[in-house]
Amino acid sequence: MPLHPEAEPFVAQAKQLFPDLGGEVTDAATARRLSAARGDDRPRPEVERVEDRLIPGSYGVEIPVRIYWPSTGTGLPLLVYFHGGGWVFGDLESHDGLARSLANEVGAIVISVDYRLAPEHRYPAAVEDAYSATVWAAAHAEELGADASRLAVAGDSAGGNLAAVTCLQSQERGTPEVAFQLLIYPVTDHDFTTPSYVDSGPDCLLTKQHMMWFWDEYAPDLEVRDHPHASPLRADDLTGLPPAHVLTAGMDPLCSEGRRYAERLEEAGVPTSTQHCPGLFHGFAPDAEAIPVAAEAMREVYAVLRTALG
Repeated sequence: MPLHPEAEPFVAQAKQLFPDLGGEVTDAATARRLSAARGDDRPRPEVERVEDRLIPGSYGVEIPVRIYWPSTGTGLPLLVYFHGGGWVFGDLESHDGLARSLANEVGAIVISVDYRLAPEHRYPAAVEDAYSATVWAAAHAEELGADASRLAVAGDSAGGNLAAVTCLQSQERGTPEVAFQLLIYPVTDHDFTTPSYVDSGPDCLLTKQHMMWFWDEYAPDLEVRDHPHASPLRADDLTGLPPAHVLTAGMDPLCSEGRRYAERLEEAGVPTSTQHCPGLFHGFAPDAEAIPVAAEAMREVYAVLRTALG
């Protein structure tokens, strides 16, 4: 299916700004600068309160987070969010509007995590930061006004990868208890021969070349990429993981691996819902309000989270 007509103008404009990763652009600093320009005009809805903090990570690392409160209430759901950007770019600013919308629409306290980026900090730095932030969130839920029993993790693209991996780690270590995982067009593997990679064309804002470059920056060692904490689709057993909602986009080389991960979760007995957006492109979530069909897709995401987190 081609791009939805409402998405065509956005993708055409975005292509002019999106860095030619692995082509003319080969260094992360330039990629970050060019990518950051795309987020300048994103709306930032008002929320009750916003606070930036530094929280403890592993090995003495401090992790910047931004916390959003939708109201002054207590006992609210708690959502730990990991931004996309191929583990190389993206930050608290790039996903500020999306985090605000999540807080308002779900009625949850949202913790957006500014995990360490590659290539300065390659795998497993981002994985360690994601898990540490989730542990911290669970331990400080009451202080924040949240209910630790309604703790969820979420992310888009590389952030979806980190959310999935955080659930694997939480299960392996026995803590914290995660109630739900939201995976928005997640990276779950490093296989560039899947049907959606083969079928991806010029309408896909994200390309195979981009993803090969991201993986080279994040985990250049091919053996490392096989580890489930890098490629969660390669985990032997997904039994016992938190209930999940997996969103995939039709114009996205990652579509096949996202759908397969949802299938693997279902096969393992994990309650899993899926949402496929055939005419949408990878990376639409932070810009959803600019595209009516994308905004509608995100309303479904918010509804799923509200139901899952009570």
